[in-house]
Amino acid sequence: MNIRSLTRGDGVVIGAAVLLFIASFLDLYSVDGVPDSFDLPNLWESGPVLLGVVLAGLIGGALVVITRGRPQPLKVAGLDLGQFGAAFTVFAAWCALGNIFDVPGGFDNFGGSNDGAPDAGTGLILALVATLIMAGAAVATPLVPALKAPLLPAPGPAAPQPYGGQPPQGGYGYPGAPQPQAGQPPFGGQPQPQGGQQPFGGAQPQAPAPQPAGDFSPFWFAVPVARPLFAEDGSPTPIAELAPGTWYLAVEQRGAQLIAQTQDGRRGVLQDTSGIQRG
Repeated sequence: MNIRSLTRGDGVVIGAAVLLFIASFLDLYSVDGVPDSFDLPNLWESGPVLLGVVLAGLIGGALVVITRGRPQPLKVAGLDLGQFGAAFTVFAAWCALGNIFDVPGGFDNFGGSNDGAPDAGTGLILALVATLIMAGAAVATPLVPALKAPLLPAPGPAAPQPYGGQPPQGGYGYPGAPQPQAGQPPFGGQPQPQGGQQPFGGAQPQAPAPQPAGDFSPFWFAVPVARPLFAEDGSPTPIAELAPGTWYLAVEQRGAQLIAQTQDGRRGVLQDTSGIQRG
């Protein structure tokens, strides 16, 4: 799972799951007149609450976060587990709301006075709050731009691993390296004319223009937004997802497309090269 693929909405889901886990150890009931020394049951000691609220919420939240952190949708028997997890969180919130409305679980339907009937305890109330937040974040994240923003800030450009080994200090072609002098050929390229060198720290060039294969030199680049990386055989299914803030290596150019290599060694075709930042 790529941690940098997680969004702010996923962070809300994780926080709500932690709150639900803590709430599961608190009191299920609140009864007036009961001494503090009396041991009231927690959410783990009620089968309907445990299955319908606690476990459903935790499993649903885990499926949502794990699926969104993968480059490809996680499916079992054709079922998208991310959508299944979101439905689980909604189900958990629905069950928590039902338990709040009917804390005694139907015993108050036998008639008679309701004096002494238990109320919702601290754990059940917090569980309702946690599942409502979790369900809201799971459903709204794909729709709300603020929740779709990356959870972790993008790292600086000094961290990429070189292609084929450790780069020499000050070598050209890696993010943060100095630019060549006027007239000096760049990393495997053609000589630059006088006055044509780029100032260090200036504006980064955008997507590279198509050039003959013999003049291409590998270079590092970063994408402005998450973009899929497709297999070189033309398969429509992505093999990976390039995340913003991470440097990747372009090893070949095919027209307007780039053959990119991820940090774990996978190669694929980046079809959309608009707005990329060269290192």
